[in-house]
Amino acid sequence: MQRFLPTLFRTTAFKLTAVYLVIFALFAGLLLGYVAWNAKRLLDDQIRSTIDAEIQGLAEQQRQGGIRRLVNVVERRSRAPGASLYLVTTPVGERIAGNVEALPPGTLDRPGEAEIEYARTSEAVDRPSRAIVRVFVLPAGFRLLVGRDVEERERLGIVIRRAAGWSLLVVFVLGCFASWFVARRVLKRIDDMTGTAQSIMAGDLKGRLAISGTGDELDRLALNLNAMLERIGELMAGMQQVSDNIAHDLKTPLTRLRNRAEEALRTATSPDELRAALDGSIDEADNLIRVFNALLMIARLETGRIRDSMDGLDLSEIVSGLAELYEPLAEEAGLSLVTEIAPGLRVIGNRELIGQALANLIDNALKYGEPPEGGRAEVTVAAWRERDEILLSVADHGPGIPPEDRARVLERFVRLDASRSKPGFGLGLALAAGVVRLHGGQLRLEDNAPGLRVVIALPVLEATPEPPRPATETAGNAKAVDTAPPSARPGSTAAPNPVGVPSL
Repeated sequence: MQRFLPTLFRTTAFKLTAVYLVIFALFAGLLLGYVAWNAKRLLDDQIRSTIDAEIQGLAEQQRQGGIRRLVNVVERRSRAPGASLYLVTTPVGERIAGNVEALPPGTLDRPGEAEIEYARTSEAVDRPSRAIVRVFVLPAGFRLLVGRDVEERERLGIVIRRAAGWSLLVVFVLGCFASWFVARRVLKRIDDMTGTAQSIMAGDLKGRLAISGTGDELDRLALNLNAMLERIGELMAGMQQVSDNIAHDLKTPLTRLRNRAEEALRTATSPDELRAALDGSIDEADNLIRVFNALLMIARLETGRIRDSMDGLDLSEIVSGLAELYEPLAEEAGLSLVTEIAPGLRVIGNRELIGQALANLIDNALKYGEPPEGGRAEVTVAAWRERDEILLSVADHGPGIPPEDRARVLERFVRLDASRSKPGFGLGLALAAGVVRLHGGQLRLEDNAPGLRVVIALPVLEATPEPPRPATETAGNAKAVDTAPPSARPGSTAAPNPVGVPSL
């Protein structure tokens, strides 16, 4: 407890609660003061109204019966119990009738209203009371004093002051308890967060901050920090995976490069053989450089440092240019490249990165999209707008990827057993997925029945008009086709699952 209290007093929650307590007590005191002042004013107004009414009545009695009748009425009223005060004196101040024995000097010489101290009897001179009185000058110089004791007002003031004191004391005690309770609760949650943070710093990256479920600011902070820790964990796991994959997957090409150089030194007998061995070594080295370049690009994409180079792009132009570039390669692979590209599709992005991602998908479709015997030997590249998204798709009629492997192929160096015989390192899809995430889009896999359809969804550039429907071109010959996107055609069973086919 001795260690807890100093820590408690230093917490922001305790300080804020204490400040709120002081402010509340100040406003409560001001409110009670206003109530007391207003009550005093109302009582004084009532006393003055009563005094005025009595003066008018007594003045009427004096007009009707003279000073003698006034004295009789004052004598009779003076004997009645109550807070009313009466006094009739001669012009020189000698008492004629009334229930007031002592007054401050000069009171009767000042006509009008005053608040004075008085005594009803000679014995009470040492314990004077207070009253509001009004002095009225009668004909022939006689003085009439009418007043009312303010003892009730004083008692009300005492009651209000006593109530205010107890109320402020209760508020202070409850405020201190509330400050302790709130600060202790907040401090416990902060201590829990600190303990979790210390365990994470010690190496337990699986630790997460506790969520109370109240939805308060600490819960929101914990949720954001947990999301950050989740992302850091993914990056650390990806880094570890990259390190492991580099150690395993790049060991083979490096060993092959060394063996080729060693074999050339041992067996080559002519400059031509040495040149051939050197060319092969250069090719292996180029492949390794491409792998490291791809890893470096993926790392830059994950940090988001390329966002500053984004600008408005005509996506239709980029897709058309890539399709035209890959048409000869498709013909060499025995496939026809079909395009369905709507004009005027604009997005915010980086031209080189989007082109690289789409090129990886087209290259994958050409390498792995060879259809079974009797199947459709074509690869379809489509681009169209759907509400607030620009959709790009690359579809083939090959063997496809099993649903259970579709999420896994997004990772670095992942290659399925069926693709081991094809060239590549399993980085193309990871690069494409990184590009799509950087542009705020999604990359998903849809069944092409048969085959795969890789779809990229990118947010549309604002204020872009709705483009006309695309037309289809096959090997340079244009013809009208079904304008619905590939996922909406009859016989298609699209599934919104993440997908990728490695190309690097």
